[in-house]
Order: sequence, then C-alpha cells, then structure tokens
Amino acid sequence: MIRRIREIIFFVLFVLFQTLVISNIRLFGIVTPFIYIYVIMKFRIDISRSFMILLSFLLGLIIDIFSNTYGLHAAACTFIGFIRQPLIESFIDTKELPDESAPSFRLFGFAKFFRYALLLVSLHHVILFVIDAFGFNQPLLLLIRMLSSIVLSLLLIFIVESFNQGKIKRGE
Repeated sequence: MIRRIREIIFFVLFVLFQTLVISNIRLFGIVTPFIYIYVIMKFRIDISRSFMILLSFLLGLIIDIFSNTYGLHAAACTFIGFIRQPLIESFIDTKELPDESAPSFRLFGFAKFFRYALLLVSLHHVILFVIDAFGFNQPLLLLIRMLSSIVLSLLLIFIVESFNQGKIKRGE
C-alpha cells in the first residue's frame, strides 16, 4: 500500500516538475528536455502491457493539457508505453526478476540501462518532434532539435536515476 502511494506521489511530482519547471527551459531556443519520460521508464516491470499503454497515454495527455500541445505527448508516450515491455525483455529475462521490480542501474547494469533509456528517449523524441514539425521542411533544424533534446533529457534522467540509486542503496 505504501509503495503504491509512493508511486502516485512520484508520478504527480514528475508531472508538476515537467510542466512547471522543465517545460519552460528552452536552451538556445532549440533544446527542450523531457524528463517526465523517466516515469514511464521506472514503472514496475510486472505491469501488464495494456495497463502500461493506458498509464503512458494518461501521462502524455496530462502533459499535453498543461502545455497546450494537442496530443503530441500522448501519441509519443503511448508508443513508448507500447514498446517498453518487449524492449525490457530484449535486455533482461523478466521471469527471473523479483516481484514489483523496476528498471534501474542496479537491476539492468549501467550499459543495459543506458541502451534502454537511450532507445525509449530517442523513440519518444523522434515521434514528438516529427509530429510537431508535421513534415521535413527544415530537416537539419529538426535533427538538431531532436539530438540535442535527446542528449539533455538523457543527462537529466541519469542524474535523477543516480540520486534514486543512492537513496535505495542507503536504505538497504
């Protein structure tokens, strides 16, 4: 019960942090980090795929409501919610994991967690920016926006994950 309450608080805090703080960051007028993807990355592995898709859609929809983006985040989040479970299964055997485990440095190892995060963030950003641009009129600018936002989002996600891991290790 306490774990569920902590997950809900985690969800709400990341939505608030993304909408009130991070969404207002525009480095050089091009780079926008999206750290809320970390919530999707950190959902428990044993969640059913359909429930994961629903949660991802709701997260994207909430971000869309706060940022007036008309479904961009909902579409990108729904896709990464759909692809998340097969992606996790390609990195690690989920049958051998303890109940209610979540992806982390400790569970996956740094290299696998990096690839997992890189793929999810990259897929999210490509979908988001291509739908937002609604075409390839300025392909170089689109590519620069995608790559720079991917790098900054990954950097922030890894900073949060390293703090999260430090907290877990002290609690053990």
